[in-house]
Amino acid sequence: MVTIGEFARLSRLSAKALRRYDELGLLRPALVDPVNGYRYYDPAQVEGARLVAWLRRIGMPLNRIGRVVALDAGAAAVEIRAYWARVEAETAARRDLAMYLVDHLSAEGGTMSRMPDNAENKGSSGSSGSAGSAGSVGALAIRCAALTDIGVVRTVNQDAAFAGPRLLAVADGFGEGGAEASAAAIEALKPSTWGRDGALSAADLLNALEDTADSAARAVRDAVAPCEAPDGSGTTLTAMLWTGSRLGLVHIGDSRAYLLRGGELFRITHDHSLVQSMIDDGSLSPEEASSHPGPALLLKALVGEARPAAVAVACRPDVRLQEVLAGDRYLLCSDGLSAVVDTADLRTAVVAADDPEEAVRRLVGLAREAGGPDNVACAVADVVVE
Repeated sequence: MVTIGEFARLSRLSAKALRRYDELGLLRPALVDPVNGYRYYDPAQVEGARLVAWLRRIGMPLNRIGRVVALDAGAAAVEIRAYWARVEAETAARRDLAMYLVDHLSAEGGTMSRMPDNAENKGSSGSSGSAGSAGSVGALAIRCAALTDIGVVRTVNQDAAFAGPRLLAVADGFGEGGAEASAAAIEALKPSTWGRDGALSAADLLNALEDTADSAARAVRDAVAPCEAPDGSGTTLTAMLWTGSRLGLVHIGDSRAYLLRGGELFRITHDHSLVQSMIDDGSLSPEEASSHPGPALLLKALVGEARPAAVAVACRPDVRLQEVLAGDRYLLCSDGLSAVVDTADLRTAVVAADDPEEAVRRLVGLAREAGGPDNVACAVADVVVE
């Protein structure tokens, strides 16, 4: 046994930190003198203590560290990767907001219009849909359509899609209450009346998007609360909200948004998934990711569990502004489409369709031809001169 002072030197943790971790049950001493209360440690505990120190150094919360140190090495590595991917995703979201603020303030109230900087890459029975809506966006109008399909394999459709004058959205539910979660997330966005007549500034729109995302999160929690295990149910959400001449994007999970402009198809959202984090850190190539055998593990989603404030903030959807140009065609889809149809075929289908209604039918057809292993949801919008 070694004293707490010696163990602090070996582990690179202060004696104060060791006492705190003992109180929290995170790092118990091997022996506590019953008379004087002195703590003694087994040198074999050094490696675990160093892991705690390293995890604190990367900013991991103590409650999560407690879970990591209880795992075997392989599982701990997966947990650390997932944590860091979430940190990087949140950092990227803050970076986008910071760059928006720089542009906004530099232009003294001008709006941000830098779509290519945000681009990720270039590149039926049981169905229901809504189509043929049009909404004014300044001198522009939006024509859109949405369609969902149960697919070939699944017996329940947990995907949801919507296309309307101010809202384009897809949501991919999971767990016992997945269907309720996806429907609730989209329904929470529909009543939005902010931005009427283009009255909102860019800064006000960003705030409104944050409020809208919070409303969707609350709606999902309420929708799945009756489930036996509400923390195992939830949904992704990718939505575009239109006001004035601006478009606001709300995104969480691995559903996607694409933009067709100038004949090129750009992905304008970033997947919040373990596979995407492996692509980001270089341990997996995009080509390898398409055939990755692991489960589609989400790092962020709207879920049916109450979370501590710090965790809830870290799991909030990404929000940002997107420029709108006449001739743009937007595609939102669940991974029931993007995971089975490659980008080149997506582009071909989106380009070939004469209108959004034809586009969504073509896309659902492609997913079914690819085996339809999952539910499919897609929504397409054209930006046209009114």
